[in-house]
Amino acid sequence: MAGEKIYRTVPDVEGVLLLKVRPKAGDREWADRMWPGAAFAVEPTGDGFLNTFLGAEVPLGHPPGSPYFGKPISEEMRGSITPKAPKDLRPIDRPGYRYVDVIDEKDSKRYRYVLVERPRPTSKIGWVDIVLEKSSAPDPTPRYAVTYEDHVVPEERALWLASSTVKVIDRETNEVLGEMTRYAWSAGAPSSANPSPWLSAYACPKSKGLSGYATRMFVDQVLIPKGDQ
Repeated sequence: MAGEKIYRTVPDVEGVLLLKVRPKAGDREWADRMWPGAAFAVEPTGDGFLNTFLGAEVPLGHPPGSPYFGKPISEEMRGSITPKAPKDLRPIDRPGYRYVDVIDEKDSKRYRYVLVERPRPTSKIGWVDIVLEKSSAPDPTPRYAVTYEDHVVPEERALWLASSTVKVIDRETNEVLGEMTRYAWSAGAPSSANPSPWLSAYACPKSKGLSGYATRMFVDQVLIPKGDQ
């Protein structure tokens, strides 16, 4: 059944362990009826997936002039994720996590990712870029982890119906702190008018903010990020 279940929340969480990172996808996957990741087709993949956990959440509708500008983030209306909140939108009441750890499939080592400011070499007026920095992760391993399981049920996929479950886990107690199951339904097979049917699929539950951040915006209700540094 689609929906969100939160069994326990944890405040002031600095970082999490991502047991899985959504792999890169493109036109081929978006048109494949059996693609495992179809239920979260619009989410960023690879490094982009990591960035969704590290970025700060800001209200929808910036820059100024938008009808949504200045409206506070609420449980009913979430925002969008940005590597660095614009100065006119501070203070950040929904910061991202300070780091995420990932176990590399190639060498089985754990690495830590953070967002850092780097001066833009071509800028003459002091512009900086926000970049993802990777380093060997120190011990201990984060207590709290996030994973997901994509469901490929032939009978459902025959109807262009996909599902996936995101879970938040306390590694110390093996307790599931929260889980979200999402279903996505596409109107049909690829066509010239809709070559990537999973990108336009109807999702339940729907994103409460900008599409593409559903996983982060569920996890941060369970593992509440520590305040802005």
